[in-house]
Amino acid sequence: MTIVLTLIHIIVCFFLIVVVLLQSGKAADLAGAFGGMGSQTAFGPRGSATLLSKATTAAAVIFMITSLTLAILATRGAASSGSVLEHQKAPAKTSVPVAPTQQNKAPVTLPPVQQQPAPGNKK
Repeated sequence: MTIVLTLIHIIVCFFLIVVVLLQSGKAADLAGAFGGMGSQTAFGPRGSATLLSKATTAAAVIFMITSLTLAILATRGAASSGSVLEHQKAPAKTSVPVAPTQQNKAPVTLPPVQQQPAPGNKK
């Protein structure tokens, strides 16, 4: 199903490119470059829809439908990935050497610490 829909999508893409390139510009004069309508009608100088404009509209609609359908099929087919952290391995447990008990050892005494005065303080 996905392969057929992808082929239809590619064909519609090429058709849409060709149809858009075949159309002539609607407002090719100097007034069209500055936003002028060129006519006093409500929506500008728009004539009746030609065969190329109808083909462009149809191809655009088909393009959108196939794009949305392929996107939905791609997300449904994918497994839920969850979080990146869920896929990490647990850290290896390292054995920590156990210190001997305090009963067998003599108490350790440290020499007294002498404090030196700060450089700014003179006594």
